[in-house]
Amino acid sequence: MRQNNQRRAAGKGGEQSTPPRANLYDAVTDRILSELEGGRIPWVQPWGTPDGKGTGATPGLPRNAVTGRTYSGVNVLILWGALFEHGYPSQGWLTFRQARDAGGCVRKGEHGVTVVYADRFTPEAEKQRAQQEGGEARSVSFLKRFTVFNLAQCEGLRPGLAPDPEPLPERQIVPVAEALIAASGVDFRIGGDRAFYAPAHDFVQVPPQPAFYEQINFYRTALHELTHATGHASRLARNIVNAFGSKDYAREELVAEMGSAFLCAALGIVPTVRHADYIASWLEVLREDNRAIFRAASAATKAAEWLLARRDEARDEMERAAA
Repeated sequence: MRQNNQRRAAGKGGEQSTPPRANLYDAVTDRILSELEGGRIPWVQPWGTPDGKGTGATPGLPRNAVTGRTYSGVNVLILWGALFEHGYPSQGWLTFRQARDAGGCVRKGEHGVTVVYADRFTPEAEKQRAQQEGGEARSVSFLKRFTVFNLAQCEGLRPGLAPDPEPLPERQIVPVAEALIAASGVDFRIGGDRAFYAPAHDFVQVPPQPAFYEQINFYRTALHELTHATGHASRLARNIVNAFGSKDYAREELVAEMGSAFLCAALGIVPTVRHADYIASWLEVLREDNRAIFRAASAATKAAEWLLARRDEARDEMERAAA
């Protein structure tokens, strides 16, 4: 709150050719719309499903099981959706080729999940225009897609692939979250009966933790508001001052919701609260713009990475001081 696609495993490669660009945007947006229309919020972590059954997966961001690198942006939503749908027990994913290079294989008949990679290229005609007229050659954005498989769909893989993180013990005070809040540099106030970010005065306020029915949700709410705060002009400079109920307001709420979910996953926090108040406005935004979910997920990733980077810097500084 602010104040006023699948592919079956075959004998060759995981990488796929790029379809028409609009089709890929449409396919991802349609999937997210379908989940929202069905009452499921795709960025609510699948290990905390509303029916309480969960998937058995360790809380965390989906990651490449070979490189250990976490997926970002809309790919987090795509892979969490697959985790929810199939009940996979791992956040680890790899391509068909990576499974083969790791000494194993994707089991015959398994279906992969299509994820996307954003890139840019400069057309030859644009390069020639820039040479003739001067100035910068304008590049064009496009999406590539490739197919990944969950570790649970593979067999014979060598041991030692990037493991899932150990789950946090159950506790109300979560030191890793407290450290991130402190390191953010954002004026963070506790009090009152509302949670909000005030852009004009650049501060976050959240009710005291005992005010939450389940105290772990204090952190989800705090990270939601801190994600809003990353949009301040002195930080990531997003458009965050919007009229309540407007489409721009709904877009920023999408960013804050996903940013909080990504941060909770990165920190191993499993909240139970579900912020579904804005589903109708999110649906309206996504139906009219097939790139809105891509932009929001990208902005949420940048916000989460900004906050995590400051947490890491503060930790490194403390370690150097101790040494």
